[in-house]
Amino acid sequence: MTSLVALIPARAGSKRVPGKNIRRLAGHPLIAYTIASAIESNVFDAVVVSTDSDDYAAIARHYGAEVPYLRPAEFAGSLSPDIEWVEHALKSLEGLGHSYDGFSILRPTSPFRQAETIQRAWQKFSEEPAADSLRAVELCKQHPGKMWVVQQRYMTPLLPFAPNGQPWHSSQYQALPEIYVQNASLEMAWTRVVKDGGTIAGDVVIPFFTEGHEGFDINDPKDWRDAEYLLSQDTAVLPKVRQKPYA
Repeated sequence: MTSLVALIPARAGSKRVPGKNIRRLAGHPLIAYTIASAIESNVFDAVVVSTDSDDYAAIARHYGAEVPYLRPAEFAGSLSPDIEWVEHALKSLEGLGHSYDGFSILRPTSPFRQAETIQRAWQKFSEEPAADSLRAVELCKQHPGKMWVVQQRYMTPLLPFAPNGQPWHSSQYQALPEIYVQNASLEMAWTRVVKDGGTIAGDVVIPFFTEGHEGFDINDPKDWRDAEYLLSQDTAVLPKVRQKPYA
């Protein structure tokens, strides 16, 4: 039987939206919705929050997550790569006697990710035995074929030529190939990828195409306002949280 752990990163040092991971959205701290969808999915043997804050830990436990350790400050900076805290999480859990075949990173900043989203992703990942990992993606709104690199007084196209010699930047958008960008809603990988390769992705990565607002990500104040607007218009739905709001 394959064992999986959900890893929810929730460091306390957000700068663009202070306290973002525990700021209230529709009555609950933001992190509550990711915990709820992870538990409701029934995909995971454990739902674990990785945080450097005792306050965040208390909130996470209130909503049903496990917080068996605190993340060290050196792995909780704004420039800390994911591999550091993921490796720390898996090693800490192993030290407590809990080993898992795979893991999923579920970031609190994607509140519209549903339990069904996670179930769909796990089904896709489990059906691809050759894959090292799965990553959520969506179509680019700004195509890289139309992007430029500015160097002093001049600029050059990021992608200069299409296969037929026609510059990307001089092509109609409809003529450009579909390009996808990763979003923050979820990632899945086998634990061996971290242990053997020192990476959270490995070499063979398969796409998970998010639908609707599943991939919506809150990074700045505008995103927060957009999330509130979507809720006010009933065009996005949050996962159902069964606990009373954290006092």
